[in-house]
Amino acid sequence: MRGTTSNPTDGTEIAYEVGGSGEPLLLVHGSGLSKGTWRGLGYLKDLERDFTVIALDLRGHGRSGKPHEVSSYLPPAFIGDVESVLDAVDLGPVHYVGYSVGARIGLRMAAGTPERLRTLTTIGGSFEAMTDQIGRTFFPTWREALETGGMEGFIKAWGAHRHRRIDAATALAFQQNDPVALRAYFEGLESAPPLGIEGASKITVPTLLLAGTDDPDRYRQSQEAARRMAHGSFFELVGQDHASSLLPVDEVTDLIRTFLESLN
Repeated sequence: MRGTTSNPTDGTEIAYEVGGSGEPLLLVHGSGLSKGTWRGLGYLKDLERDFTVIALDLRGHGRSGKPHEVSSYLPPAFIGDVESVLDAVDLGPVHYVGYSVGARIGLRMAAGTPERLRTLTTIGGSFEAMTDQIGRTFFPTWREALETGGMEGFIKAWGAHRHRRIDAATALAFQQNDPVALRAYFEGLESAPPLGIEGASKITVPTLLLAGTDDPDRYRQSQEAARRMAHGSFFELVGQDHASSLLPVDEVTDLIRTFLESLN
């Protein structure tokens, strides 16, 4: 089932889809991606065997609304997007699985509205400030690439910076973005105040934190958060950096299932 709902704060339309059967599990993508990324990589086919899976397009991404103002891309707006979808499908509380910015949103929800979540799984998550992090996560000249080359220029420059082509599912998701909206989105992320380790350490929702061994900042933060949370667990994704952390699909979904089974 596919549908759209509106964030009641500013009216931005949010697209989502629901499939499978079982306990509700929400997938929230990372920067520049979309709900289609989960399908392209194989997560939906895998997880829909055991869960009712909800996947959404965050504002600025996929088939959701793409405002051009930086002020539209601050944490309360993203949380409102997620909550509007949960209200529309009436399937909460959910097992929340978030990658990158999706993980950041999940951490904020676990800290602020834990009643919405049964569990939280973060993949490449962070609770620190995003100041100057877009250049480190993607490449230093990302603004120029978006302004002069649009999405194709961004994808090409990103691959050149990583010395390997961007995988097809990720490239397809980025191609569907609006470069003006994506720049506003990135600038909104960088300007947002962080949750911080003190906020993350107060989370009581059972949490699984995954990070690649070649993603040093998120690896360090995920380890620290798991150590300080009341119910946190950390596992490493060997050989993965931030951009590739979703690629070992079988490993990630096995870790999610094992984690959830351990709580029963």
